[in-house]
Amino acid sequence: MPAFNVLTLNAHMGFNLLNRRFVLPELREAIRSVSADIVFLQEVLGEHARHAEKHLNWPEGPQYEFLANTLWPQFAYGQNAVYPHGHHGNAVLSKFPILSHENRDISIHGSEERGLLHCVLAMPESGVEVHTICVHLGLLESHRRQQFTLLCDIIDAQVPAHAPLIVAGDFNDWRRRGHPLLARCGMQEVFMQHDGALAKTFPARWPLLPVDRIYVRNARGVEPRVLSARPWSHLSDHAPLLTRIEW
Repeated sequence: MPAFNVLTLNAHMGFNLLNRRFVLPELREAIRSVSADIVFLQEVLGEHARHAEKHLNWPEGPQYEFLANTLWPQFAYGQNAVYPHGHHGNAVLSKFPILSHENRDISIHGSEERGLLHCVLAMPESGVEVHTICVHLGLLESHRRQQFTLLCDIIDAQVPAHAPLIVAGDFNDWRRRGHPLLARCGMQEVFMQHDGALAKTFPARWPLLPVDRIYVRNARGVEPRVLSARPWSHLSDHAPLLTRIEW
């Protein structure tokens, strides 16, 4: 199978670190500049009527379609949080065909809405199916513990043992408590493989906490990078992660 590039980013609904400036057009240009074949997005807006009225350069359609325009012909969206003026969730942008996708609600009762967006992609020529799961977990450790268990259950039940698998996104696991759980269900984190430590991604301008991750199974990450310099440091509250996936 051909190697390809993967990027994961908490899009922060298209606003900069302190929500003072709408930066989605700049974010699209930055994403295009790194030649990512698959993009994992968290906190991307499907709709927001109030913001659309306030910002002149607000896109006509969903943010994930605006980001995907012309470069990523395939995309999938998983709606997680719904409110009177709109909704947001996870999205996957892909240069490869998306054969199927399913959004799994992993919200814990009474807490913020969270989800896992599971996609199956077809690699060109070979037709090999690659599974991807875009992740956004909760802020409370007790909730994340349950969500890590749900994630492993989904992997065991829905992803064939031999299939290439990429699990990426915002895990909010700054204390690294959930990392061993994913290791036990066969996942390897690409920065841990390469550097022996998880990447620090939050806050974007002074990354101190390892909350964003890229895990793989039946694949390996090559030369993973934290994109913490400009323009990335001014486009979200999280620094994105980029890696090349090989087999």
